[in-house]
Amino acid sequence: MKEDILQTIIAHKRREIEAQEQAVSLSALEALLDTPMPGISMKQALRQSPFGIIAEFKRCSPSKDWIHRNAQTEVIAPAYQQAGASALSVLTDEPFFGGTLQDLQSCRSLVQLPLLRKDFIISPYQLFQAKLKGADAVLLIAACLTTGQCKELAHLAHELQMEVLLEIHEESELDHLNPHIDMVGVNNRHLGTFHTDVNTSFQLAKLLPEELTRVSESGLSQPETVKQLREAGFHGFLMGEAFMKSPRPGEALYNFIQALQV
Repeated sequence: MKEDILQTIIAHKRREIEAQEQAVSLSALEALLDTPMPGISMKQALRQSPFGIIAEFKRCSPSKDWIHRNAQTEVIAPAYQQAGASALSVLTDEPFFGGTLQDLQSCRSLVQLPLLRKDFIISPYQLFQAKLKGADAVLLIAACLTTGQCKELAHLAHELQMEVLLEIHEESELDHLNPHIDMVGVNNRHLGTFHTDVNTSFQLAKLLPEELTRVSESGLSQPETVKQLREAGFHGFLMGEAFMKSPRPGEALYNFIQALQV
């Protein structure tokens, strides 16, 4: 039997948050945050863009090991913006993805695009972190949360003036949808085994609520696939490895967007 990678990550995340809260309490984080101000709307940016690319800043992953070990936000984030990204996704998990909250904060100072904090969010503490570091939206993963936890976290995210992208992988997880969800993402990668199949998005497309902004995530590398997904009703396309494996991710994104116009 394959190891369930997701359960390993979540167990580590719980320990990580506990240590962070011991260093800086939740009440201390709350005190640092004045009245939350609205950020840049990611759902609007995706719906208004002819391409909808959410370009991801990611150094490594459990399935691929190091992708771009020495990647610097100062170089890549502005290049993504100039190349035509609609939004940026920033990995903030360090043990498994090589990211940090500092990466998120750095990107905030470098670009005027919507920023998504991409992490395994299981605690209100992480939402306050996200807002303080400049996130406009947060990812909630159905496979990590009960429906009740998902609703509570999504509600708090809205109170903190952040949008919510709910990630699902199978039809049964649609029960995690609630009034505080702004975008629904279909992850083509199973988080337990990390097996990837882009057909997951096509299969679930017709089941997604039309009023929600729809995003396809993972395993996207061909312009033709993105064109087909757009025809199937998706507005956004979260892509990381396809660009980050290049020495110049911004240039790779530019070339991809050019190919979408052919």
